[in-house]
Parts: sequence; C-alpha cells; structure tokens
Amino acid sequence: MVWRTLFAGWLFVLASHLSMSPASGQEKKPEARKPDQACLECHGQPGMKSEKGKDISVRPEKHAASVHGILGCTDCHAQIKGFPHPTKIERVQCATCHADEAAAVPKSIHSALGDAACSSCHGNVHEVGAATKIVPAKCAECHADEAKELSQSIHGQATKAGDGDAPTCQSCHGPVHNILASGDSASTVAKRNQTAACARCHADAGFLARHKIPIAHPVEQYLQSVHGKAVAQGKDAAVCADCHGAHKILTARDPQSSVSHWNVAGTCGKCHADIARVFLESVHGQAVQSGVADAPTCADCHGEHLILAPADLASPVNASRVSAETCGRCHGDARLVRRYDLPADRVPSYAESFHGLAKREGSLTAANCASCHGVHNIFRSNDPRSTVNAANLATTCGHCHKGVSAKFAIGPVHVQTSTGPAHPVVRWIRWIYWVLIPLTLGFMVLHNFLDWLRKLLRPRPRLASGEYVVRMNLWFRIAHWGVMLSFPALVFTGFALKYPESWWAQAFGLWQRDDALRGELHRAAAVVLLVSTIYHFIHLAVNARDRAFLRAMLPKRRDATDLMDVILFNLGRRKEPPQFGKFNYAEKVEYWAFLWGTAVMAVSGFLLWFNNFTLRHLPKWMTDAATAVHWYEALLATFSILLWHFYMVIFDPLVYPMDLAWLNGKVSREHYEHSRPGYFEALRRQEADTSKAAREVPEESGRIEDEKDEG
Repeated sequence: MVWRTLFAGWLFVLASHLSMSPASGQEKKPEARKPDQACLECHGQPGMKSEKGKDISVRPEKHAASVHGILGCTDCHAQIKGFPHPTKIERVQCATCHADEAAAVPKSIHSALGDAACSSCHGNVHEVGAATKIVPAKCAECHADEAKELSQSIHGQATKAGDGDAPTCQSCHGPVHNILASGDSASTVAKRNQTAACARCHADAGFLARHKIPIAHPVEQYLQSVHGKAVAQGKDAAVCADCHGAHKILTARDPQSSVSHWNVAGTCGKCHADIARVFLESVHGQAVQSGVADAPTCADCHGEHLILAPADLASPVNASRVSAETCGRCHGDARLVRRYDLPADRVPSYAESFHGLAKREGSLTAANCASCHGVHNIFRSNDPRSTVNAANLATTCGHCHKGVSAKFAIGPVHVQTSTGPAHPVVRWIRWIYWVLIPLTLGFMVLHNFLDWLRKLLRPRPRLASGEYVVRMNLWFRIAHWGVMLSFPALVFTGFALKYPESWWAQAFGLWQRDDALRGELHRAAAVVLLVSTIYHFIHLAVNARDRAFLRAMLPKRRDATDLMDVILFNLGRRKEPPQFGKFNYAEKVEYWAFLWGTAVMAVSGFLLWFNNFTLRHLPKWMTDAATAVHWYEALLATFSILLWHFYMVIFDPLVYPMDLAWLNGKVSREHYEHSRPGYFEALRRQEADTSKAAREVPEESGRIEDEKDEG
C-alpha cells in the first residue's frame, strides 16, 4: 500500500514537472487539459481506497454527468494543494454550498441518519443526480411499502401516464431536506396542515377541470364540515388521509378503495367503531354486505366531505330534513321501490300524517323517520330488535306520547287518510266524503249559478226608501262576530299545516322556527269559535223572545217545495218566485250544517289536540279517523262558506255588494217586501201591536200612580 502511494505521488510530481518543463531549450506551451486530471491520475483508478478502507475512487464520466460536474476537485477539497496530502484532511461540508438545505436537515425526520443524511438520499457525492431524477426511486430504497402503494394509487398511475400534475413525494411531504414527521405540527402532512397540502391541487379549479373530477369543491366542503372544524380547533378528527388513505389513494369506484361503497362503513368505523358495528347489523348494513349497490352507507346519509353535525339545520340528517331529503331519497324512489319490493306508501303516508305536516312546516320536535325507526340500528319490523316491532311500538311512541298504552300498536302506523290502505273506519270516512263533497259543492254551484243568471237577466228594480227592518239584534251579532273572526283564522292556519310549502303559508316561517305559532293560533281560533257557539245557545236559553229563532229554523216540508219552486223559477218554468217565511231553506241548511260541522270539527280536533289522552285510552285508528274527518270536514266547510254563504250575503244581485246585517243587524224594507212579503206583513202587524201597547202603558201607569197618591 505504501509503495502504491509513493508511486502515485511520484507520478503526480512528474506530471506536474513535465507540464512546466521546457523542451529543446524552449518553453513548452501548456496543454489544454482538465484541472482535475492530476487528481484523477490516482482517484480515477477503480477501487482506490484510503488507509481506512474507504472508497476514494472517482468515475470521471459519472462525475461529469452529475450536478457537481461543473465543480473541480479543489472547489470542494480546497485544503488539498498538492501531494502528499495533509495528514489530517477535514471532511468536506455540503453546507459550504448548500447552507439552507443543511440548516433544514437537522430539523427533519431524516436527521436521524446523522452524517449519512446527505449521502443516504443523494448517493455518492461525486455522482449526485438531479432531484427530479432520483425521486421517488431513491425514497423507495427506505420507504419501499409506501412507494409501492403510491405506484398503485391514482397518483402513481398519473405519473406513469406522464401527467405533469401528478404529485411526487415532495408535493405532499414538502422539500426533501425539510421533511418532518407526520406527528410534528409543522409537517405538511400533519392533521392541521394536511388539508392545505391536498388543497394545492384539489382546490384548484383549473386542476379539477383538467382532470374532470366530478366532486365539486371537496376541500371547501371539508373545511365547513364537523371534521374540518374540529381539526382547525386542534382536535383529533378525520383528515383526508384517514378516509382516502395516505399513499394508496384509489378512485371510489375501485373495490379496494377505502371510500368505495363497500368499504365506507369500515373506514368510518376506524373512528366510530360502535356505530359501525350497529350499522353493519342493521337492515342497511346487511344489504351492503350482500352486495346491494343501492343500499345506503355512511356517506349516503351524512354526506361525503360536507359532513355536518345532526343539530346543524343544513345537515341531511337534521331532524327537519332527514325524512324528506335523506330517507325519502330512497324510499320515495319508484325505481328502487320496484327493484327491492319496498312498501310504496311509506313516504307519502308520513308526509300526510301530523308528524309529516309539522316537519314540512319546519317543526324540529315532531317525530321523523329516525325518531321511530332508529338512526343506525334500523331493523326489519318483524325483528325483535326493531324499535317499530309490534312489541316495542308502544315504548317507541311513548318517548314523545307519555303514558301511551299497548293499544297504540293495534293497526298500521303508516296510514294515508286520503289514499292507500287504511283501517276500515278510515276507508268508510274517505268514501263518504268523496261522495258527499262533490255532490254538495256541485249542488251549490249549480243552484247559485242558476239563481245568479236569472237575476242578472231579469233584474228587479232596487228601490231605496231608507227604511230598514231589524234582522239580527246585538246578541246574535256578537255570536256572529266571534264566528267571523275565528273561522277565517281556522281556515288559514289549518290549510297552512296541510300546505306548508305554499307562498301564503310562508309568513309563519318569518316568526317561528317550528309550528308553535301556527298551532297556537289555530287552537286559539278553535276556542273562540266554540265560545261563540256556546254563547249563542246560552243567549237562546235565557232569552225567551229570541228563542223563537230556533223554532223558525226548524226544517219543514215546505222547505223542500220552496227549493223545487226556486229551481223551476230560475229555469223559467214558473212565473212567480216562491215566498219565504222568516228563514228560507238556504238559511236553514247553512245554520244546521254549521252546527253539525262545528261539532264534528270540535270532536275530531280535540282528539288530535289532546293526542296523548287519545292514544292512552283509544286505539290508534281513532286518531287516523279523526285526522281524516278533520281534513275532509274542513274542505267541505270552507268551500260551503265560499260558495253558499258568500253568495247569499255578497254576490246575490239583490244584496250586492254586501248585506250589512252582520254589522248593524238591519236589512232594507224592500228586500223583505220582495223576498218574503208574508213575513214582512207579520212584522208590520207585530210592530203595530207593539206600538199600540207602548202608547197604552203610560195611561195605565198614571192611573196606578194616582191611586197610590190617593191612598
């Protein structure tokens, strides 16, 4: 070894001397040669080693092709001036040129490599290649599993396809000299920073458009999610890699993907283990495991990136949205209903129920699908574990309806009061009203149209003598005013419950978050109507003179003949119109229909109002029947008032633009003379008799007083 070193040194001196010595007495011109040639005379020999056995050979062609090829030997080995070399040669420091990189390495995870930190990644210092050429192959030497996963991922496939947007190791982990452990809060892949790393591509509109990524605004949605907000607050919550994986990121349609339809529950279960276990046992989880592509998983109900807390009004599992938006998306889909033989009436029957109507109106307290069927623990109704199993139904409903008895479980729960299967009583109610409503309203329309047309074509002169007849005294008007105030309020608030999405019902949404205001107004109006009706009967009971009103309102055989005569007159088959008494058939029909309707609406309304009492003491079908009756009777009453009563007091040509008896209790003398002359003559005789009696009373009173004085 010594002689080789001496020989190499002799060659180094000889070569230097020859390059400077003159030839033939003349100074020789210097040859064009590389400055490192002298060094390579020794270090260019393959396998050259130091006394300590370290390889100190240099391959000139490799060095020339490396990023350090522009440097000469003494650029780095500045302390070596010639041969022999100094006894102690200081190690060349990369930091001399790469100060920033060298300063970053001690902070990185690669600092654990110590003195070999640079060479372990860059290799032989004389053969250092460009970073773009050695990554990720160089990374794979230590991180083989990660590199393999990356090559199989959608990112790795993009790299193989030559996609310039494909990410490399540095794209996610940051500069190679400053790669920090994922547990380091400053790391680009730390939980709080990972979203920003992914966002460099996946929040770039141009990137999303170029690669036709169908998911819109994934990063923005995640940041608004319960996970994103928790991470921003420093909590341990799911980030991109927790769901999609770190290196082996596959498309959702790949069966091996952690976010594929078949693996979502397991992925979410890494954090939500108990929930995932219950879900996989449920009817939905069993369907997923059986290969049903349409079966819902976590993402189908909760969303993908924009996962919000159930209390958030925008969440698809919020109480106000879960039934119509989430459950209804599948159970209201006719295609899925046919494919999997699901009950077709579940969504419409819920929508028609009190619970469904209240939800459509915005109530947050009314029962939704999850309230009864459960959230993750949804089982078939014949499963003993099911919350809607016949044995458990009373308990389930008892969560809201305290004291509900087992009678509640009798009969179906999903009942459509207007269509579909229902209890026999509900079906009978439906059929009766389906016949009664069209016939009644059709008769009203035809009757009033003929009457209006007759009076329009052959109008009678309307004389104005200025004389009036008392039609309604103050006591009657007070009762009528109560009805006038309460009935429109009942109609408006009642139909607002049935049609909460309509524009005219939206006003309640300005003042409330649920149905409290509308319900309170509806019930208050019902109380006013009942009080007005009760007051009317008390008035008749204590006032003997006004009690004659009831006798005059009793139906008589003549009412039927009057009806026929009016029809014949309006059709031109009778020359003179019939003459009526104090009340005609139209007024009698309306009065008794009003009392009947008030009683029916009161009974059915109280059954629904005090539903806990009803469910505690009566079978379930009673509430279904009350719902059906209340709805159909409301339709009949509303249109009867519009078609029948409004015609008599507003649109009848004889009283148009309005009969003001409701206000002042009087009607014109001419109206009575024309429509009911017999009753008008009786009134005149009664008035004459009353006037005569009034004139005689003072004389008798005076005589009595005189007798007292004399006594």
